[in-house]
Amino acid sequence: MSRFQSLCEKRFHLAQNQTNLHTEVLAGLTTFATMSYVLATIPNMLSNAGLPKGAVLTALILLVMSCSIAMAVYTNRPFCLAPGLSSVAILSAVDTTGMTLEIAFGVIFIEGVIFVLITFIGLRRIVVNAIPTSVKISISAGIGLFIALIGLKSGGIIVASSSNALVLGDLTTPNALLFMIGFVVLLFLEARSFRGSMIVSILIVTLLGIPLGVTTVPDSMFLLPASVEPVVLRIDIAGALNVKYFPWLFAFFVPDFFGTMGIMLGIGNRAGWLDENGNLPDIEKCFKVDSLSTLAGSLVCMPVMTTYLESVSGVEDGGRTGLTSIVTSVLFGLTLLFTPLALMIPLVATGPVLAYIGIQMLGSMKNINYEDMTEYIPAFIAVAMTIFTNSIATGLSLSVISYVFLKMAAGRAKEIHIAMYGLSISLIYYLTTLC
Repeated sequence: MSRFQSLCEKRFHLAQNQTNLHTEVLAGLTTFATMSYVLATIPNMLSNAGLPKGAVLTALILLVMSCSIAMAVYTNRPFCLAPGLSSVAILSAVDTTGMTLEIAFGVIFIEGVIFVLITFIGLRRIVVNAIPTSVKISISAGIGLFIALIGLKSGGIIVASSSNALVLGDLTTPNALLFMIGFVVLLFLEARSFRGSMIVSILIVTLLGIPLGVTTVPDSMFLLPASVEPVVLRIDIAGALNVKYFPWLFAFFVPDFFGTMGIMLGIGNRAGWLDENGNLPDIEKCFKVDSLSTLAGSLVCMPVMTTYLESVSGVEDGGRTGLTSIVTSVLFGLTLLFTPLALMIPLVATGPVLAYIGIQMLGSMKNINYEDMTEYIPAFIAVAMTIFTNSIATGLSLSVISYVFLKMAAGRAKEIHIAMYGLSISLIYYLTTLC
């Protein structure tokens, strides 16, 4: 064993986690490939709010690297972080919210402070432990359908009709053909138990996309990073304290709180880390990194930093330790100089991987007690409303509320953790802010 391998073993406990250096590197590469779309989408979306693309891109890469490395070193989990797309969407249309850009990041800063406080006093862990096992289990399935739909949309396999209903797309388009090729390749390699099937599928689709005009080959592979100076400390904390911005604080807070929790539990379930009560050991350590990342991001015009759902792709490819996140972070770091190369990967290339992982995550529903409606109805709501509302946080909120209602209606209020009552009231208020 080389000195480097020995160092990795000592730091990340690879053998104890039933993995090895080769597997972790491959998993990190897969996570990077499935997350690389953020390099194009987030700067483009935030430019609508008046932020310079170059500065946003540099700040984005630096934050993804630093926050993901912090998660890897402190928790030894293969979780990577980036700005949550729901908060990015709000900020991309900030001129319609009645907030200035500086006030919006002030709101995110305040949210980050609240996150840090409730995380370090243990309140976040209490909430996670209070949520019933059936709801936690169903989160994984809901997230599975959620990411499967994202994957199918990327290839145009599923599209929205004129009436906004989901229908089958045109299977003769280049994107659809590439998706189907990638999916068939992935399934074939998985059936053969080939390690690295996901990254192979992504590379094949990317290369085949060149003659089909889907993959854009850049004129230059090298690009110097822009300065982050235009996005540093553009923040108005005092202005954000105005009570009229409280609903926006809640709009940022709840999706991040429950979305992050759901993602961690969903990935943990897939990796086999959850205990008999559906809890993820040492989840509070993950929450600490997540909350501090949001605080740091607000200082450089980055929306709410959150654990990314695409981390599950690395887990599915065998990643089990923080080394996976380290590899992903290094690859993001390389894009500071080779951004055009990373941007070559078209969205459709990651679609088959997301669809396959989503299908795999549905297996958690076999553990639901289908003899008890107070257990399976909230579980169904968690899955169905996550996909129907296009929101993990909303699906989880409706599931929690329905669980409390059904237990009370059945005369089994003693089975409800006391924290669930206060949580339900807060979630009802959150749902009213969406109307």
